[in-house]
Amino acid sequence: MRKKKALSAAAAALTALAAMGVAAPAPASAAAVRVEVVGAHAGTVREWIDPFTCPTNTVLTGRAHYGDENAPTTYYCSFILIDGEQAQVHIGEWTSRKKENSSDYSAPDHHAVVGRWHEGDENGYTRYRHATVFWRGRQVLLADGDVTAGYRESNHTWQAGENKVMTGRLHRGDENGTTNYRFATVAVPA
Repeated sequence: MRKKKALSAAAAALTALAAMGVAAPAPASAAAVRVEVVGAHAGTVREWIDPFTCPTNTVLTGRAHYGDENAPTTYYCSFILIDGEQAQVHIGEWTSRKKENSSDYSAPDHHAVVGRWHEGDENGYTRYRHATVFWRGRQVLLADGDVTAGYRESNHTWQAGENKVMTGRLHRGDENGTTNYRFATVAVPA
């Protein structure tokens, strides 16, 4: 009987608050989560031959290249932290090879890029690796995707903005051609 009275009193209090225009507090599960994309690793490889994959549980968030295909390329990888917990990255296989001088790669929806492998010059081939990201057993979403303005391939550094990750890349021409990056914002499903 005491339980019933306590429940009735709680219901009456909520009804009184609603009548006064005061909202009841949201349940704890509806609280906003904090997302941070934190730089973790920079790796430099020979552009014309070496494959690169981000270290465990990191995704690509930047790239720098200065020179032609004989010059090195630096990749920047980051952890995704959600409420201070590191998200888990599940890496997929390499894509099939595509000509570099007219490449246009987009990872599948809600997948981040974690690797790139280029062979040769602009007439050579490029492959990519993508990954899914999970936090507490739920797949992390990548929302509000966009494409950067063009960068000159032989003279640029690109870094994704705050809480953003790389989701693809476009390239036209040789080392003097244009490179654009696809990126999206990390979001956690409700």
